Amino acid sequence: MALPSKVKIREVAPRDGFQSWPDFIPTNRKLEIIQAMIRAGVTEIEATSFVNPKAIPQMSDATEVIKSVPRPGCNYCALVPNLKGAQMALEAGTDEIAVFISASEPHNMANVRRNITDSMADLNAIFGLAKDKGTPVIGAIVVAFGCPYQGDVPVDAVFRLADAYLSRGATAVILADTTGMATPPRIDGLVRAYKERFPNTSFGLHLHNNRGTAMANLYAALEAGVNMFDTALGGIGGCPNVPHAAGNLPTEDVVYMLEDIGVDTGIDLLAIIDAAHLLEKILGQILPGQVMKSGPRDPEIASKICSVGHA
Repeated sequence: MALPSKVKIREVAPRDGFQSWPDFIPTNRKLEIIQAMIRAGVTEIEATSFVNPKAIPQMSDATEVIKSVPRPGCNYCALVPNLKGAQMALEAGTDEIAVFISASEPHNMANVRRNITDSMADLNAIFGLAKDKGTPVIGAIVVAFGCPYQGDVPVDAVFRLADAYLSRGATAVILADTTGMATPPRIDGLVRAYKERFPNTSFGLHLHNNRGTAMANLYAALEAGVNMFDTALGGIGGCPNVPHAAGNLPTEDVVYMLEDIGVDTGIDLLAIIDAAHLLEKILGQILPGQVMKSGPRDPEIASKICSVGHA
């Protein structure tokens, strides 16, 4: 299959990346990074999550973030684990919510302290509230490609959640390789099965790099016809309930590769590299992203980028 001519990038560093950072990042710094992303042409940002601040204190400023992000020009999504989180996100005025449930029982228990049936019991109320507000809902399926506690995840468990989301009006579904257990054949197999089971529906992938296969998985997904991906500036991120969790695919690395193979992202490569350098400076650590270190193909530009140095 020919590669898609254009893909949608959902930037998740302000949520997935910051939630896993060991220190709380001040709200004004979070907003500074978001502004840099927007300057680079990012139009879809998962800005925060409405979760228990005792469990994830890095997200304790979720309401302030949503109320303070620059508008218009960008669609801001908030991740929610349950009805209470959805109520808070909608009250804060988020543009979109993403509700998440794990496809494996042990991971859902570790992640949100509930079994899958209890998590699904909230869906009618969540979708109902969102509909009343006119707010779109995305459904995220966590550990869709493998669970660190049970191993393989049955396809039927993934499809059960997808059907629950889509039947209630979800605008898209995200299949998450939360543990980085996927390989290209597993990506290809699940994507093609998903497209056959749920034709003409919008879906994307959320790929972690725990085992070094994320970029290969992205390319396999492109070949299978996927045109929406979650990425994280600098490659930061990781599920708190995945042992030795690694980050997401770096946004700047994905933009570099896609640009080089003729797939449009709508994101300016040099500007997103600048945003990654700013993030590295704010966090005070060298980040996993590679293109921010090596630069684009143009040797003159690359030499200037490489001379910037790192935190």
